[in-house]
Amino acid sequence: MRPRLTVRPPGLADVAELVRAPAALSVVGDTLAGLAAARAGTRDGAPTPLRARHLLLPVASACLYLGGMALNDYADRHVDAVERPERPIPSGRVTPRAALAIGGALTAGGVAAAGIAGGRRALGVALPLAACVWTYDLVAKDRPAGPFVMAACRGLDVLLGATPGRLRSALPAAAGLTAHTLGVTVLSRGEVHGTSTRVASGVAAGTVAGAVAAAAVPATATAGRPVARWTTVAAATAYAAAALPGQVRAAARPTAANARTATRAGIQAMVPLQAAWAARSGSLGTTALLVGVAAVGQGLRLLARARGRAGVSIT
Repeated sequence: MRPRLTVRPPGLADVAELVRAPAALSVVGDTLAGLAAARAGTRDGAPTPLRARHLLLPVASACLYLGGMALNDYADRHVDAVERPERPIPSGRVTPRAALAIGGALTAGGVAAAGIAGGRRALGVALPLAACVWTYDLVAKDRPAGPFVMAACRGLDVLLGATPGRLRSALPAAAGLTAHTLGVTVLSRGEVHGTSTRVASGVAAGTVAGAVAAAAVPATATAGRPVARWTTVAAATAYAAAALPGQVRAAARPTAANARTATRAGIQAMVPLQAAWAARSGSLGTTALLVGVAAVGQGLRLLARARGRAGVSIT
């Protein structure tokens, strides 16, 4: 009779690595930017009241993102066994069944948090967002539609934050984050075998266009408010400064290493882009909060480097 094997549950550090916990800092700003735009876009000029339950919207966003990361590794477990054997599933630290359960639990938690925060209106965005996350990870990732599905996730995430106010007012911010995510995802496809000069150049051009769109398009909320206007310009400039150098290097030398570096920089650049759109809506408080998020993210990256850990990708 064979001895029964006991499967050890994954440790907290293993789960955090599976879901790329620090990367969640790059997603909470989606809902914050969406909320800022929606609150500024009311017809009567008075901002939509901010309720305590609305603070669950970034929590919902983070849960859906982290769940997607677990599903990503579940779907990639066979490829990772060859290309990235150090990851939690191929290394044996997390079983495929546990990864799938973690992804499902985080998705359910994200949808529930959205429902508590915004009721049916928020659920009307959270459910399609969750469906897009699962579709990307389990079906579309390696197909031509994959980058577009991933980009749709970010756009819906911004609109999730806008559900307490006017969704229409958040459409420009959603479009800006959608376009950036599309570029980052297309570039990330070259992380293993390299990208191309054409792809990297196109993504770099998109970054320039995204920065100009956030900073140069007139916004009623910043009219007569030079501080908000210059904060918008500063945040848009910080976005371009964070994303563009790596993309230019990848265009000059489209190696896998440069594609990985540019992808990580593109993920990190999402926070200043979110801050630019929040400032464009006149919400300097949200912008300051996102500056703090960026500072925390930078501190975590420096800590990881000090411990000899390389950055991880979204793919």
